[in-house]
Amino acid sequence: MEARRPAVAGSFYPSDPYDLLSLLRELFLSIGESGIPSPNPSGERRIASLISPHAGYIYSGRTAAAGYSVLARDGVPETFVILGPNHTGLGAAFSVSNADYWETPLGRVEVDKELALAIKEYFEDLEFDDLAHMSEHSIEVQIPFLQAIYGSPKIVPIAMGIQDPSSAASLGKAIGLASEFLKRDVVVVASSDMSHYLPEEEARRRDMAALEAILDMDVERLFRILFELDVSMCGPGPASVAITFAKLKGVEKGELVRYSTSAEASGDRSFVVGYASVVFAR
Repeated sequence: MEARRPAVAGSFYPSDPYDLLSLLRELFLSIGESGIPSPNPSGERRIASLISPHAGYIYSGRTAAAGYSVLARDGVPETFVILGPNHTGLGAAFSVSNADYWETPLGRVEVDKELALAIKEYFEDLEFDDLAHMSEHSIEVQIPFLQAIYGSPKIVPIAMGIQDPSSAASLGKAIGLASEFLKRDVVVVASSDMSHYLPEEEARRRDMAALEAILDMDVERLFRILFELDVSMCGPGPASVAITFAKLKGVEKGELVRYSTSAEASGDRSFVVGYASVVFAR
């Protein structure tokens, strides 16, 4: 498969490249940037991983932009390993895209096949499988942000159909070992929304408990809180991979860049989805 074509252009974000760039510019302006940020070539490269939301841009785009603006100031990584939950249930349990490129209205980005193969060497459950990616939005919606900032970054897209602490830890370690073996400067992007379809006050209460565990980089506590408080976070697996990878890079604490709910756009506080951007920096 040469290129994976966009599945949610025209619904989660504009399908016209001019409209998409205009919306991205507005999102960055809304969080205090002067426009779409340029990457800092002399950045310290302290950020190992990022958690970013994946709803339609009108709902979660500001919170996503806040995380990516921090990332832009940090320098220029070689490859972004983007992990998302598999909402469709199709394909393998742990699926890395077999496409050579991923397309969005802003053009193509190359899949870093060398790094993908190296990750598979350290995590045998990972399969090259495009079925899991055909209709999945969680990874796709991250890519226009990366394109707007970095131009044509390399990516490794991985969909997680199974999300548990043990698998996430193994996959996070595999990404760390593979990037060290290839001497590849990698940032892990974990795509996840927080609580779904609750009154805003209750969503914030549950989300803040989960985010406290995330910021403390405590995967076991995160999964315990998700169970005990019934937190409908859809990407705890990707978030846990991001935490594991960051620990291997010497990170000791996460930073909450921005939290919001869908009420910011809809005005409806009775029925919201929560969004968070978190960075893990040395």
